[in-house]
Amino acid sequence: MRVSTGVDGFDELVDGGLLRNRLYILSGPPGSGKTTFSSQFVTEGARAGEKCLYLSMHETEEELVHDMSAYDFGFEKAAHSGKLQFRNVFDSNAKRLLKGPGGNGFSSGVKNMTNRLVSFISSREIDRLVIDSTMILQYFYPDNHEAFVQFLTSLKRVGATTVLISEMTDPTSYADEHYLAHGVIFMHNYLESGGMRRGVQIVKMRGTSIDSNIHAIEFEDDGLHVRPEQQIQA
Repeated sequence: MRVSTGVDGFDELVDGGLLRNRLYILSGPPGSGKTTFSSQFVTEGARAGEKCLYLSMHETEEELVHDMSAYDFGFEKAAHSGKLQFRNVFDSNAKRLLKGPGGNGFSSGVKNMTNRLVSFISSREIDRLVIDSTMILQYFYPDNHEAFVQFLTSLKRVGATTVLISEMTDPTSYADEHYLAHGVIFMHNYLESGGMRRGVQIVKMRGTSIDSNIHAIEFEDDGLHVRPEQQIQA
């Protein structure tokens, strides 16, 4: 079963939507639309009556609501609907969820954090999950490559349709998250004489027939729009 991303034009590139309960990596440089894409994704879920969780280390809920209020796709309404929960990793509640009372040791720390997060998502029957970004694990458990792999593997089994934002800026350079995820979406920025031009590319999508060309995207009053008919030459 597929779920709509809520991003106009994007679902046409992936057979009508994302396969449910899978892990998707959303990569790209700053300003390419990753946060807006993810916000539309959870807003669409809340609108459909699904339970959503947005876990961030970059913004507070107030900041994100303020930023997304520039668009009229309904993020603020979703945030106040009771269907969308927000956690900032620097809040005490989120720190207890991710780190717990034990220290920072790898052997117990990562396993406990993963178990707590999976338990939290399962107990609250979360349908859609956004994690912004992969820097979260690096913050709590730095210099642990095995920890990152363990975390990603657990996310694939969490029972929610998950969008994990990655700071990767080079679509030709692959990291663990790209190999382990069910799908990889890359957002592009191109600085041209007329200004900034943006595009989206489906790099990988298991179980889905994809068009791997770069397609134009635009920011409009009601959010991010993908133009499937407009290809961009890199």
